[in-house]
Amino acid sequence: MNPAARRTTWGGGAIQERVRRLNLITTVPPLAVVGVVLVVFTSHTWLHVVILTVGVLAALATAERWTAGDFVRVAVPCLVLTAVMWLVGALTDNTGAFYGLSLVGSFLIPPLPRYRLPAFFGLVVLVAAVGATNLLAFPGNPGGRLVQYVAIPTFAVVISTVFMFASQRFYDLVAELEQSRERDAELAVIRERMRFASDLHDIQGHTLHVVKLKVALAEKLLHSNVDRAGQELREVHTLVGDTIVETRELAYAQRRLNLSAELENAKNLFEAAGIHVRVDREAEVDARAGELLGQVLRETTTNILRHAQARQVRITLTESGISIVNDGVPEAEPPDLNGLATLRQRLAEDGGELRVEQGAGRFLTAARFPVKPREAR
Repeated sequence: MNPAARRTTWGGGAIQERVRRLNLITTVPPLAVVGVVLVVFTSHTWLHVVILTVGVLAALATAERWTAGDFVRVAVPCLVLTAVMWLVGALTDNTGAFYGLSLVGSFLIPPLPRYRLPAFFGLVVLVAAVGATNLLAFPGNPGGRLVQYVAIPTFAVVISTVFMFASQRFYDLVAELEQSRERDAELAVIRERMRFASDLHDIQGHTLHVVKLKVALAEKLLHSNVDRAGQELREVHTLVGDTIVETRELAYAQRRLNLSAELENAKNLFEAAGIHVRVDREAEVDARAGELLGQVLRETTTNILRHAQARQVRITLTESGISIVNDGVPEAEPPDLNGLATLRQRLAEDGGELRVEQGAGRFLTAARFPVKPREAR
């Protein structure tokens, strides 16, 4: 694919079509208007009309294909055709016949990054040399004819080429902007999928681990305390039912975590696992932070049950934060806690921060949001 085609196809068919429409609107009509003006004011015979019309049509065909990013195969034969028209025009004393050649040539130069300068000089020499044939056919007034058939067409080629470079850069920027917008939309979709996956992991992973603990406990109690074993199994049944409801709410974007409910749930789970829990409420948690802090508590609870041999857990609630400290952490590399890494990003997007520390056999998970002034709430 040629460089221009690569540039105009960035971001897929939607971007290409929008850029193509913009190119058509801003490029083809002005070129057509100038061509009609030249036909009207520089044609003295029907041959001149034919010469100029053919040149203008060739230029418009090249411009139309340029807007589609596929014009080289059209531009090359059009370049030969417009060069012939300019030669015929020069030999029949038509000053506007260079128009088609200057446009088609200027379209061909930008897509040649390694050969732009030689191609540009080659085009200038071609236009000037063909125009100079007018002096051979009409030897009178050489100074005026040199200006009309060499200087003016050469200047027009320079101007049209510079304009094409500026236009190409402008449309490249438009394509980049469209691509950036499309990427932003794709990233938004990816972030939403990651959020959904994280929430699904919170629900399913947490529930499955708790079910595993409760079933194991019920199995131990089966021969010594049948009533307690039955109670554990009923709690498993209720937990699975609640998880089904939460999963359905998540699928329909209706899920909301309740920090108080998560706190009670974490306390019950720790106590069921034989872990002593201490809860300190220093202040009521800000409602705006409650849902994310509930997610932090749920994820941390699951991590403690999975990765630590904890005997004590301390949960501290402040107005805009929560900290969970547990013991029973082995002196080794910390486990790969992907769930907390995802939550750290989500808290950061909402202006909060998540901190984790490990040392002296303890593990700290702390999340907080900046406290807003009372009048701003």
